[in-house]
Amino acid sequence: MDIFVDVPRVDYEKLADGKTAEDSADVRCRVEVSREKQRLRFSESRLSANAEMGPVEVREFCQQFLEDAAKSLLRMAVNQLALSARSFHRVLKVSRTIADLAHSEVITAAHVAEALQYRQRGSG
Repeated sequence: MDIFVDVPRVDYEKLADGKTAEDSADVRCRVEVSREKQRLRFSESRLSANAEMGPVEVREFCQQFLEDAAKSLLRMAVNQLALSARSFHRVLKVSRTIADLAHSEVITAAHVAEALQYRQRGSG
Protein backbone atom coordinates (compact mmCIF):
# COMPACT_ATOMS: atom_id res chain seq x y z
CA MET A 1 0.00 0.00 0.00
CA ASP A 2 1.53 3.31 -1.08
CA ILE A 3 -0.94 5.72 0.54
CA PHE A 4 -1.73 6.05 4.23
CA VAL A 5 -4.19 8.66 5.44
CA ASP A 6 -4.86 9.67 9.02
CA VAL A 7 -8.53 10.56 9.39
CA PRO A 8 -9.03 12.89 12.32
CA ARG A 9 -12.25 13.19 14.28
CA VAL A 10 -14.56 15.87 12.83
CA ASP A 11 -16.31 18.30 15.17
CA TYR A 12 -20.10 18.40 15.14
CA GLU A 13 -20.10 22.03 14.01
CA LYS A 14 -18.25 21.16 10.82
CA LEU A 15 -20.55 18.22 10.15
CA ALA A 16 -23.70 20.25 10.69
CA ASP A 17 -22.76 23.52 8.96
CA GLY A 18 -24.45 22.55 5.69
CA LYS A 19 -21.36 22.91 3.50
CA THR A 20 -20.80 20.03 1.16
CA ALA A 21 -17.56 18.48 -0.07
CA GLU A 22 -16.71 17.82 -3.68
CA ASP A 23 -19.49 15.83 -5.31
CA SER A 24 -18.77 12.10 -5.72
CA ALA A 25 -19.67 12.25 -9.42
CA ASP A 26 -17.07 14.98 -9.94
CA VAL A 27 -14.43 12.94 -8.13
CA ARG A 28 -15.31 9.88 -10.19
CA CYS A 29 -14.96 11.89 -13.39
CA ARG A 30 -11.50 13.17 -12.38
CA VAL A 31 -10.40 9.63 -11.52
CA GLU A 32 -11.69 8.23 -14.81
CA VAL A 33 -9.88 10.95 -16.79
CA SER A 34 -6.70 10.27 -14.80
CA ARG A 35 -6.94 6.51 -15.39
CA GLU A 36 -7.42 7.07 -19.13
CA LYS A 37 -4.36 9.34 -19.17
CA GLN A 38 -2.38 6.53 -17.51
CA ARG A 39 -3.67 3.94 -19.98
CA LEU A 40 -2.54 6.18 -22.85
CA ARG A 41 0.82 6.87 -21.19
CA PHE A 42 1.53 3.15 -20.94
CA SER A 43 -0.18 2.03 -24.17
CA GLU A 44 3.16 0.90 -25.63
CA SER A 45 4.00 -1.22 -22.57
CA ARG A 46 2.64 -3.95 -20.33
CA LEU A 47 1.74 -1.33 -17.67
CA SER A 48 -1.67 0.24 -17.20
CA ALA A 49 -1.30 2.43 -14.09
CA ASN A 50 1.26 4.61 -12.34
CA ALA A 51 1.43 2.20 -9.40
CA GLU A 52 2.91 -0.48 -11.69
CA MET A 53 5.94 1.61 -12.70
CA GLY A 54 9.42 0.32 -11.98
CA PRO A 55 12.57 2.46 -11.62
CA VAL A 56 13.02 2.88 -15.39
CA GLU A 57 9.46 4.13 -15.88
CA VAL A 58 9.70 6.36 -12.80
CA ARG A 59 12.70 8.09 -14.38
CA GLU A 60 10.92 8.44 -17.73
CA PHE A 61 7.45 9.49 -16.55
CA CYS A 62 8.12 11.13 -13.19
CA GLN A 63 11.65 12.42 -12.69
CA GLN A 64 11.78 14.00 -16.16
CA PHE A 65 8.63 15.98 -15.36
CA LEU A 66 9.66 17.39 -11.96
CA GLU A 67 9.71 21.17 -11.60
CA ASP A 68 12.88 22.55 -9.99
CA ALA A 69 11.03 23.31 -6.74
CA ALA A 70 9.70 19.73 -6.69
CA LYS A 71 13.23 18.40 -7.17
CA SER A 72 14.45 20.53 -4.27
CA LEU A 73 11.63 19.37 -2.00
CA LEU A 74 12.24 15.74 -2.93
CA ARG A 75 15.98 16.11 -2.29
CA MET A 76 15.26 17.61 1.13
CA ALA A 77 12.77 14.82 1.92
CA VAL A 78 15.23 12.10 0.93
CA ASN A 79 17.90 13.60 3.19
CA GLN A 80 15.77 14.62 6.19
CA LEU A 81 13.39 11.65 6.19
CA ALA A 82 16.07 9.15 5.16
CA LEU A 83 13.86 7.78 2.38
CA SER A 84 14.87 4.43 0.98
CA ALA A 85 15.09 3.95 -2.79
CA ARG A 86 11.74 2.17 -2.66
CA SER A 87 10.12 5.03 -0.73
CA PHE A 88 11.63 7.56 -3.15
CA HIS A 89 10.00 5.73 -6.06
CA ARG A 90 6.70 5.41 -4.21
CA VAL A 91 6.60 9.14 -3.52
CA LEU A 92 7.28 9.86 -7.17
CA LYS A 93 4.55 7.46 -8.38
CA VAL A 94 2.00 8.96 -6.00
CA SER A 95 3.13 12.47 -7.05
CA ARG A 96 2.58 11.53 -10.71
CA THR A 97 -0.94 10.33 -9.86
CA ILE A 98 -1.72 13.53 -7.95
CA ALA A 99 -0.47 15.56 -10.93
CA ASP A 100 -2.65 13.46 -13.25
CA LEU A 101 -5.70 14.12 -11.08
CA ALA A 102 -4.90 17.85 -11.28
CA HIS A 103 -4.57 17.62 -15.10
CA SER A 104 -0.91 18.65 -14.84
CA GLU A 105 1.81 17.35 -17.16
CA VAL A 106 4.51 18.52 -14.74
CA ILE A 107 4.94 17.36 -11.15
CA THR A 108 5.04 20.39 -8.87
CA ALA A 109 6.32 20.85 -5.33
CA ALA A 110 2.68 20.81 -4.18
CA HIS A 111 2.19 17.37 -5.73
CA VAL A 112 5.34 16.04 -4.05
CA ALA A 113 4.36 17.61 -0.70
CA GLU A 114 0.94 15.95 -0.86
CA ALA A 115 2.50 12.58 -1.74
CA LEU A 116 4.89 12.90 1.20
CA GLN A 117 1.92 13.45 3.52
CA TYR A 118 0.46 10.11 2.43
CA ARG A 119 3.50 8.12 3.57
CA GLN A 120 3.14 5.75 6.48
CA ARG A 121 4.54 7.39 9.59
CA GLY A 122 7.83 5.98 10.76
CA SER A 123 8.72 4.32 7.45
CA GLY A 124 11.69 5.14 5.24
